[in-house]
Amino acid sequence: MANELLSTLLLEYEQKKRKAELTLEKKKEELYKQLPRLEEIDNELNSYAIKMAKNILNGNNVSLKDMNETISMLKKEKEDILSQQKISKDILQPQYECNLCKDTGYIQKENTSSTMCSCLSQKLLNISCNKSNISNLDKENFNTFDANIFSDSINPQKYNANISPRQNILDIKKKCIEFVENFDNPNYKNLLFTGNTGLGKTFMTNCIANELIKNRKNVLYQTAPVLLETVIDNKINKYKNSSQDNFYKNVLETDLLIIDDLGTECLNSMKLSELFTILNTRLLNLNNKITKTIISTNLNSDNIFKYYEERIGSRLAGFYDMYYFFGDDLRFKRK
Repeated sequence: MANELLSTLLLEYEQKKRKAELTLEKKKEELYKQLPRLEEIDNELNSYAIKMAKNILNGNNVSLKDMNETISMLKKEKEDILSQQKISKDILQPQYECNLCKDTGYIQKENTSSTMCSCLSQKLLNISCNKSNISNLDKENFNTFDANIFSDSINPQKYNANISPRQNILDIKKKCIEFVENFDNPNYKNLLFTGNTGLGKTFMTNCIANELIKNRKNVLYQTAPVLLETVIDNKINKYKNSSQDNFYKNVLETDLLIIDDLGTECLNSMKLSELFTILNTRLLNLNNKITKTIISTNLNSDNIFKYYEERIGSRLAGFYDMYYFFGDDLRFKRK
């Protein structure tokens, strides 16, 4: 199943790559009609590139200096023409969806080996693990964040806080941006969001996920019940189905793991053990890889430490910054 999925995605990548290159060819044709000298220069550059390759193969280094000077002059002329016409030089480059792998899915290294690009690994995660959990990133991000939907009134009796819900969410947003900016700092803590349903916890995790995916980080997003049940099921069935996706490896090694709805799972000793292993392993940053975790829960701090054993509570208390979401249910305010 994993191989079939990868093959399907690579076919999509090849189509995207081909589309970008065909679009470029059409742009070039239009540009050459307007500015014929550009076509002449490109043809001359291609011709010199072939001549240089032949000279290098034949060991003839005498004329290479003259060729390099001519090539530099041609490139300068080309840049001047584009500049005079106020045309960006990027117009003569294919506009790939991912400039890192150039829509191939893989990044070629200097030693000719290749590694899977983060864009492809994220797509694999989205399809095999995230499914619909991470589908609102276009709508839920820092650009669409609106603090005005939060109340500006200060009501210590109602909210058990000395600031307004609006000021609180602005403070949390600031910390979330800091979390993104300091993601690769191993000393920067994980995040724990607590508060009732409908107060913006999922929205804020999506904001973070959106920014990190832009930064080429991989994000795995799961609810606590599905996460723990799937991990246990994978472990039980790993010898029965060798082609099963390595979900557990992704959970331990993905750059950012988001565990939503902690506290809604049916707890037992096996699930407590797996939750501790996941949290603890990710704190260790194995293989010098920075891994961070965000946990979202409706439980308050007292209940978190009441329901979960001490070793889990100590990890949360020592390695997570806790932020309390409060206010009125936003689901009735959003259109």
